Amino acid sequence: MAQDVLCEVNSCKYWGPGNKCHAKSIYVVSHKGKKAANSEETDCKTFEPKI
Repeated sequence: MAQDVLCEVNSCKYWGPGNKCHAKSIYVVSHKGKKAANSEETDCKTFEPKI
């Protein structure tokens, strides 16, 4: 399992210094349930906006 998850989405509440994700777990899905061929065809469902 990955020890460090990097993320550049600083509008997410789990984003931290050094572009580290501080979520307890990460949930990534492919677009519309299709088999993803590259990263552009995936979405992070863990994202929550900063309040």
